[in-house]
Amino acid sequence: MAVRREVLGDAHVDRAQAGTSPMTAPFQDFITRTAWGGVWTRPQLDRRTRSCLTLALLAAGGHERELAMHVRAALRNGLDATEIAEVLLHTAVYAGVPAANAAMAVAQDTLAELGITEAQPSGRGAEHDG
Repeated sequence: MAVRREVLGDAHVDRAQAGTSPMTAPFQDFITRTAWGGVWTRPQLDRRTRSCLTLALLAAGGHERELAMHVRAALRNGLDATEIAEVLLHTAVYAGVPAANAAMAVAQDTLAELGITEAQPSGRGAEHDG
């Protein structure tokens, strides 16, 4: 639960817990134990990397409701708006432009809600040799 709160924020976790019903309680327990207590706590990848992967996978799968939540989480994990946009640009190449386009709209709306100015992915520069 500590990692879930650190990554998603207390407000989100409190809302999720407040909305827990007898039907959803086992699912909330599963997510907390498996995703947050198992996968997100493994030391092999840092949280920034996990956020990049999560954004790309959610975008690829068309999971827009989860994507907005993880844009916020990515910010908490140290990504900035430009890096989030870059992850989604990279996703377009491997998962398809329509999926990345929809994800970019969600990210842009979420960042705007947070008062973060729009990011522009940087073009290919000298530091990108291939």
